[in-house]
Amino acid sequence: MDTGWLQKYPQKSSVREAFDFAKEAHKDKKRNSGEPYFSHCEAVAETVSEWGLDDESVAAALLHDVIEDTSYTLRDIEKRFGKEIASIVDGLTKLDKVPFPEKDQNVETLRKFIISFSRDLRVVIVKLADRHHNMFTLKFLPPERQKSFAWETSEIYAPLAYRLGMQRLSGELEDLTFPFLHPEEYKWLLKNVKVKFEEREKYAEELKPLVKKLLLKNSIRPIAVDSRAKRYSSLYKKLHRHDMDFEKIYDLVALRIVVKTVEDCYATLGIIHKIWPPLPGRIKDYIARPKPNGYRSLHTTVFAGDNKITEFQIRTEEMHREDELGIAAHWAYEQVKGSKRNGRNWRGVRNHKELLWVEQLRSWQQNISDKDFVDSLAVDFFKERIFVITPHNDVIDLPHGATPVDFAYHIHSEIGNQCVGAKVNGKIVPLDYELRSGDMVEIMTQRGKNPSEGWLRFIKTSLARDQIKGMIRKVTRFPASREPESTEFKIVNRDRPGFLKDVTGEFSAMKINITYLQSSTDKRGVLSTVTVRTEPLSKTKIEKLLVKIKSVEGVKEVSSKFNR
Repeated sequence: MDTGWLQKYPQKSSVREAFDFAKEAHKDKKRNSGEPYFSHCEAVAETVSEWGLDDESVAAALLHDVIEDTSYTLRDIEKRFGKEIASIVDGLTKLDKVPFPEKDQNVETLRKFIISFSRDLRVVIVKLADRHHNMFTLKFLPPERQKSFAWETSEIYAPLAYRLGMQRLSGELEDLTFPFLHPEEYKWLLKNVKVKFEEREKYAEELKPLVKKLLLKNSIRPIAVDSRAKRYSSLYKKLHRHDMDFEKIYDLVALRIVVKTVEDCYATLGIIHKIWPPLPGRIKDYIARPKPNGYRSLHTTVFAGDNKITEFQIRTEEMHREDELGIAAHWAYEQVKGSKRNGRNWRGVRNHKELLWVEQLRSWQQNISDKDFVDSLAVDFFKERIFVITPHNDVIDLPHGATPVDFAYHIHSEIGNQCVGAKVNGKIVPLDYELRSGDMVEIMTQRGKNPSEGWLRFIKTSLARDQIKGMIRKVTRFPASREPESTEFKIVNRDRPGFLKDVTGEFSAMKINITYLQSSTDKRGVLSTVTVRTEPLSKTKIEKLLVKIKSVEGVKEVSSKFNR
């Protein structure tokens, strides 16, 4: 592997020393791909270096598997490289041992737990670089491990990257998991999108010089005008929302304009709107109101050349760097500037309580030195949250002051309703007992039991409050009757013999029972509309079924909805 990236570090630096140490420690080990194991360590360190993190992070990236896979101990690392690097390596080693939940459990809790558990955000950022590189060799693992690893990446690490503002990394992780989690959908997408991508990219290339000319004419010198193709994973999700219709996807290929200042961003938006009329409701100002993860940019969709609907993204160079590196951009910025942050705007959305920790991180970065910032990362981000454990070793996230009743309702409404007692760490406690992080909680239930109105005096979560009040109302009066839930599909197709057989065959192949079917043909006898109802289906099953129905000969449109 080319070690050109290493040249910027002095010969006697911790990075150079860690490079030689890790190379020797892993010298006899191979990866599943057959490559030397150290090639993985180097690739992770190179990525961390490119992101601009400090020397301690790069050294830790080189050493991140030493404790796990060699005879060296944490004490050896600390003795050789110091407490700070050893602490990061220790966090990475422990993260590998965090138990991942089953697919139907609360992964959002685990994302928060990873951050809280690791303490130093550099641990998480190095872990993201590690996971990113591992995804490229996923094909060498057994099929079952491929799916499990891809699921962890999609559900845990990609959202974590997004929360940290690392949008490019988040998108790349999603794309890398897509072929393993949804192989049939991936093949369908490749088959159907290739020509459309090529057409849009050619159109974007023709539009770029015109955009540059317009900006220069109005005294704006763009730093860059380039095109960005929509990622396959996000494209598929968007297609599903639009009944798998490519014509409704306006940002298949978007043009991105990078300018010098915020003033230039808004001036550029005005120039574009002066030349090309915008689509109503498609202007998004993420500069005035950034996304919860700090993303800033102007988005607009216009009727551009040949009246084609085209999306533009307009941002400064600083915003572009933050989009790609997120919170990791802090270190890169400090190393370039060599001084304080000068009050950069990392504002978040304060009314998103689940994201307040991101806002807290940003506020720490205002006008403080590198050392202060690094020190500030070694705190508990969740002083107002506790993490308790179920008897099955699942981690549950609750607010500070939560009780066993809050815990019970978090597990399931029936567990809450039938709760008669609780054990914490093996000992019986009252139901108003205040739980603490690390408690092992077990709920005792009694069939037919209803919640007590007195519980409303001490519970902390709105979930428990709503469930208790709802149950109390239910036992005092008869609830309104409701029809059984179902999933309904509407299929518009070219009328032809055998069509119904082909469509119902797709339901049968996926072992889905049809509870209702109706077909009507228009007066011309050209198109027919088929309505199919089934038992309630999962989102994943609906997506797979829509793809299959869409491929049936003669299908023009297909949509789905839930009926209650």
